[in-house]
Formats: sequence, C-alpha cells, structure tokens
Amino acid sequence: MDENFQGYSESKDSFDIPPELLDEIQRNIEEIITSFPVPEDNKLDVIKKINFMYSHTRHMSLTDGLTGLYNRRHFDSMVEREFLRSKRYDGDLSLAIVDIDFFKKINDKYGHLCGDYVLKEVAYMILDNFRKTDLVFRYGGEEFVVLLTETDINGSVVPLERLRKRIEEYPFKFNGEGLKLTISIGVADNLVESTQELIDNADKALYEAKGGGRNRVIVFNNKKD
Repeated sequence: MDENFQGYSESKDSFDIPPELLDEIQRNIEEIITSFPVPEDNKLDVIKKINFMYSHTRHMSLTDGLTGLYNRRHFDSMVEREFLRSKRYDGDLSLAIVDIDFFKKINDKYGHLCGDYVLKEVAYMILDNFRKTDLVFRYGGEEFVVLLTETDINGSVVPLERLRKRIEEYPFKFNGEGLKLTISIGVADNLVESTQELIDNADKALYEAKGGGRNRVIVFNNKKD
C-alpha cells in the first residue's frame, strides 16, 4: 500500500454511523411507534416510511460517497466473512489491491475535480469488469480492493489483466483534454492463516508491481522464504 495513505479512514463523504447502530435505532423506533395510541393504518404507514429512510441511510453507511462503491468499513467486515466462509467450505478466495499509478501527479497537474473524475471512472470500470458475486471496495485514496469469490490465484489473473489493459487503453478525457492512466495490481489467495495475512500479501505484491515499473499485475508467491 502507498505509504501516503497508511492510516486512511474513509472518504469525508461517507456516512459515519455504524450499520449495527442503525439496526438498533430502527428496532427501537418501530417499538415506540407500535405503542402509540393511534390507528393501526397510521402506524403501518409511519413504519413503512421509517423503513424506507432506514434502508437509504444504511446504504449510505456502507458506501463511499464519491464512487458509490462499498467503503473501507464494509470491507473490514466482508473480508472476514468471506475468508471464514472459504475456509469453512474449503473454497477459493483471492484478494486484489488496485492502485492508480501516479495519481498525485494527476491532482497536482489538473486539480482535484479531475482527480475525482478519474476515481469515479476507474471505480465504474472495476465494477463493470468483475462478476456480480465479486465484491469491489474503495479502500482508501486511489486504492481499490476486489474480493474474487470462488476464484483461485490463477483464475484471478485473467480478469485483473483484462482490467489493467482496459484502463491502459481507455481514452480518459477531462475538460476536453485527453488523459492516459495505468494501474498496478497486487493479488494474493486465501492459503494463509488470517485475513490480515491475506491483505498483507496482496499489499506486498502491489509494492512489487509498483517497484517493478507499474502498470502490471503481480501475484504473491506463497512459496517465498
């Protein structure tokens, strides 16, 4: 992971209430409304409206405000769930960290509005590139994470390379000016003892990709000493 983004929490646009707290608030509100001395039809109407607002608010708490992808908080819970599931059922799981190369230079040269445009475009392209069963997150800054479910390390390389090439060849344009972008990707599999080790291995592979010239996919080798 780029050292400039260590300790990154979440986008300032993210909704900062834990989903668990929202669940508890919703349950308490429904109990209060049920106890009101008003006609049942009115109660049901109010509960429906509250449930609608709750669903919208909960969605905001799980997503990044800029890109619409799942946010870092949701990643922290989902990676643990998917890792434990893969271990329980002896399944495959790969984790890829995607980093936009030289993103700071884009912000410095073209401004943050251009940076936001790039982040949103890349986020869409990542989401569009993978299956609906895969999970895509904005991890922090210009980094994204993809959880490729039921996919071993070899199987993960095909869609990751497809994504890398698609972004390299895509004619990005901001305010009439063309931009060329590339990404670096590190990927690891679940042949480890913990989710933290899985993340660390993908991070090491990403570091190798960036150190090796960027614009490449590097697979973490579990057999390294």
